[in-house]
Amino acid sequence: MNTSLNRNKWEPYVWLLPSVLLIAIFVVFPILIVFKLSFSEISKAGVVGGFVGFDNYVEAVHLPAFKVVMLNTLYWVLSVVGLSTILGFIIAMVLNQKFRGRKIARSILVFPWATSLVIQASVWNYIIKYEYGNLNNVLLNTGIINQAVNWRSSYPVEFVWECAVGIFVTVPFVTFCVLSGLQSIDGSLYEAATMDGAGFWSKLRHITLPMVRPSLTVSTVLNIIYVFNSFPIIYTMTKGAPAHKTDTMITYLYMLSFYERKKGPATALSVIGFLILCFCAGVYMMTVMRREEEQ
Repeated sequence: MNTSLNRNKWEPYVWLLPSVLLIAIFVVFPILIVFKLSFSEISKAGVVGGFVGFDNYVEAVHLPAFKVVMLNTLYWVLSVVGLSTILGFIIAMVLNQKFRGRKIARSILVFPWATSLVIQASVWNYIIKYEYGNLNNVLLNTGIINQAVNWRSSYPVEFVWECAVGIFVTVPFVTFCVLSGLQSIDGSLYEAATMDGAGFWSKLRHITLPMVRPSLTVSTVLNIIYVFNSFPIIYTMTKGAPAHKTDTMITYLYMLSFYERKKGPATALSVIGFLILCFCAGVYMMTVMRREEEQ
């Protein structure tokens, strides 16, 4: 009897051990190595030297493009995560209704999410071309414009296009996360609310939003991580040009490391980005958990 109890006590940990080892080897260990490198001198050839303290962090913060890149990263994350969450929620509400062709609509929505980000960015690069882009061709042929428009006339406009592409490829993920939450809601709740005279907005506030909040929490936290670390869209569309004006932190530290050969500051920036993500995710999760406890 005691043997059976002891086995039941330790058996879950035995099954979890392979996953824990994999996480330790491929996640925790590399993170610790990066932290160590951020406090070390690294030559242009990648040779690791001695301990230099916070010199890499000081140099990274004082780089000319640092402030612009940090602001770009803030705008990038807020716009893509915020707008994709709003649009994804609305589309999920529509796709949760019964109508002819609903399955086809859901299948089509998967395409932007399933397609490679490099391909998506390349296609949009072609669409907004000034000389032969599809957008100008369609607008000219329909008579909406009389002459071709330069959709990439300045770096702020180019950055807006990058954000638009980011929103376009992120909306499907949010939609299906919210849709899974909507489909788990018992229809009798809406029927009871209707009998009590509740309207659409009242149902949305008191039934839909509380019930899909866990799904929204998961999608928002994962979106913050994915969007913050997103590399292909910006690198494919502009490579941060001109002079890092359209870079985010991830593309900037890549350019800093492999093009400008400043590996020490680039490593320090990667640690700063990691800490920012941990802080944002932690604050968001604590806020959501506190709200759930109050309810």
